[in-house]
Amino acid sequence: MRLRGSADLLEDRRRRALALLDDGLSLHEVGRRIRCSASSVKRWRDARRKGGQNALKVRFSPGRPPRLSRVEGRRLVSVLLKGALAAGYANQLWTTARVADVIAKTFRVRYHRDHVGRLLHALGWSHQKPQKQALERNKTEMRRFIREEWPRVKKTPHGWVPTSSSPTNRASS
Repeated sequence: MRLRGSADLLEDRRRRALALLDDGLSLHEVGRRIRCSASSVKRWRDARRKGGQNALKVRFSPGRPPRLSRVEGRRLVSVLLKGALAAGYANQLWTTARVADVIAKTFRVRYHRDHVGRLLHALGWSHQKPQKQALERNKTEMRRFIREEWPRVKKTPHGWVPTSSSPTNRASS
């Protein structure tokens, strides 16, 4: 596994290692100073012999190819924007398990529900938790309570009051 960092940092590290090697240090000594294995230094040395300085360039490591194309990702977003009710669910709540089912039905691709969260994040969606509100909410009564009752029942009469930052009681000093 290669060291994390930008391609420039990694290439600079390789160049510094080979400069030390050119100065006559052993593979193991260069590895100790650069903090890598001697086999890595040897690999860089051999690559430079074969391909010159261009062989030290960091290559792109793409990883596993995505199972949904970009076009399919946009199509998934349009399906999700229609809502969970339109997809046949009893309420408007999208869960990762439901999105995984929609992906399986629409694109014939199976994703684990844990990975669906990462996929949605890559598509620009974020985790949302539905706000629970009572069905019997009365906004005018809430405003009246905050204006009239709340000042009477809260601990400090005038709102927030600064307290001492001392961990001990002043009276005990």
